[in-house]
Amino acid sequence: MNILDKIVIDKRKEVALKKSIIPQSSLEKATLFERETISLAQALRKSNSGIIAEHKRRSPSKSVINHSLNVADVVMGYEQAGVCGMSVLTDGKYFGGSLDDLVLARAATLLPLLRKEFVIDEYQLLEAKAYGADVILLIAAILDRKQIELLSKTAKSLGLEVLLEVHNKEELDMSVMPSIDMLGVNNRNLKNFEVHLETSQNLSNYIPNDFVKVSESGISSVAAIKQLQPYGFKGFLIGENFMKTENPGKSATEFIKNIEA
Repeated sequence: MNILDKIVIDKRKEVALKKSIIPQSSLEKATLFERETISLAQALRKSNSGIIAEHKRRSPSKSVINHSLNVADVVMGYEQAGVCGMSVLTDGKYFGGSLDDLVLARAATLLPLLRKEFVIDEYQLLEAKAYGADVILLIAAILDRKQIELLSKTAKSLGLEVLLEVHNKEELDMSVMPSIDMLGVNNRNLKNFEVHLETSQNLSNYIPNDFVKVSESGISSVAAIKQLQPYGFKGFLIGENFMKTENPGKSATEFIKNIEA
């Protein structure tokens, strides 16, 4: 059993418990549930840098990345740096995140927010909306086509954009549908954690132009972005590279200046 399988087993238990404690009707009554969402896809299309900066405390591959920073400070630093959007990890057991991080981020910024989570149930989409997300992540490696269709259409009905993440051509072929806004290629093999930027390059030609192309994982240099931009990538998800520093906002500012130089 790989780490992704373990995460999904734990996530099913977690979602079942949450459903028994907080009914769907309570989420739908949340103040933020009624807010109009902000488009990450549009922000990426207009941007020269395309940075989606992540708030991430730890990960199964790197253990602790940064536990000392306040979410609001990180978010405001990223906004001042000129990022296109923010990704907020909400998984607790493996990444040290929570929905509280998402709502704190929402209170601190007007940037589009992506709820980075292992989504397996429509209930998690209602949570995302209730806690201030604009975008949800769907991971093709843990879903079948019917699930992707159901979850993406439900997300769209709630006004949420959908970033679909794939790792290979099989996942991509299975997942392409009109209810997706952005297609993300994860350069990290979630089974062994090896990272190869060639994954994005190899899959780029198979991604229809209707979707905003996003490259995820292992992007730690301006050179990597310059390498991927000719392949049509408009978005670049960066977490550890900024979060491992004492001042992620400052790191992001310098990084974006170098891209646009």
